[in-house]
Amino acid sequence: MTKITILTLFPDFINSIKNYGVLGKAIEKGIFELEVLNIRDFSKDKHNKVDDEIYGGGAGMLMAVQPVFDAINFSKTEASKVIFLSPQGEVLTQKKCKELSNIEHLILLCGHYEGIDSRVINNYVDEEISVGDYVVTGGEIPALLLMDAVCRMIDGVLGNSESAITDSHYNNLLQYDVFTRPRNFNGLEVPDVLLSGNHKEIEKWRIESSIKNTKEKRPDLYEKYILKNK
Repeated sequence: MTKITILTLFPDFINSIKNYGVLGKAIEKGIFELEVLNIRDFSKDKHNKVDDEIYGGGAGMLMAVQPVFDAINFSKTEASKVIFLSPQGEVLTQKKCKELSNIEHLILLCGHYEGIDSRVINNYVDEEISVGDYVVTGGEIPALLLMDAVCRMIDGVLGNSESAITDSHYNNLLQYDVFTRPRNFNGLEVPDVLLSGNHKEIEKWRIESSIKNTKEKRPDLYEKYILKNK
């Protein structure tokens, strides 16, 4: 049986899906399992804090590495695939949904605030998936969208087994890597330049990181960026 674990700051929002529609009935019948975990429950802060200021400066707060790492570590098995819902990821397609429907255990990580410390994304996430080239306020709706699109591919979820078969960024750069406390986590260091206070060098590093991320993760956008800046 397929299992989907969703890591979120808003478990009640996700759990509401159990009461409605095709997915709710499929969960009730045990066709697939939905587990919803509150990332805040894994915080070691006495106030269950899950966010912190961004190293190098910047607007908003960032989800910290520790509670997210611990939530992933608690959920993950050898059969798991960890997916971060992110505008930096591969755009979701029907082909990708079919591929994911064959995975035994999907862990869907929902970001919030200004995102998640990049050490989580770069080291503990197997794949980033985007639901389109736009930004929403959190990863919960994209996670529900992905779950819906994937689970309808599972045998028994739809009333008619043939239904699924018959279904028909600014400057073209992705965001640079971002980090928050602690400075060192499991030997993974925040780049020294972000702690230097040298805003000119920080800006230079961020541009380079942005270009690198775009080239590696979205070569189609990178080609547009190169053409635009010739």
